[in-house]
Amino acid sequence: MEIVAYALGVMYTPGPVNLLGLNAGLNGQARTSLGFFVGVGLAMLTLFLLFGWAGAAWVRGDMLAMVGAVGCGYILYLAVKIARSSIDLGKVREAPRVLQFRDGLIMQLCNPKGMIATLPIATIQFPAAGIHGVSLLFWSLGLAVLAFGAPSSYALMGAVLG
Repeated sequence: MEIVAYALGVMYTPGPVNLLGLNAGLNGQARTSLGFFVGVGLAMLTLFLLFGWAGAAWVRGDMLAMVGAVGCGYILYLAVKIARSSIDLGKVREAPRVLQFRDGLIMQLCNPKGMIATLPIATIQFPAAGIHGVSLLFWSLGLAVLAFGAPSSYALMGAVLG
């Protein structure tokens, strides 16, 4: 249960991918951006499997505090950027480009928040819960579905608000 609670808390907080999902919904592109959301889910699956199978060997216990501090700093940086941003709804502009599968895959693989979400789960929580081998694959698939749902839910909120 701790794994799912942490994953939900990290994946569903505002970040670049979720805000792009919100923007897609606000611009009436929630349905056409499904490929983007699938790309995000596949990227998270890749990260969970990579860190789950090899991460424990790469990341030592003494490095986790540093990784956590960098992750907290990045989330704080995003919060400040969002709080200081301004939106001018009065301007007429072109509709943004529709987000594609490749966009979601590449963006989430390069997104520090995605790595911050997967690293503690795969290197600490999975081993502590005895999750390895085939069960690692099933847990990673389930968490990847949650990752798909994060920007999708923001797009749905954007569609409702838009």
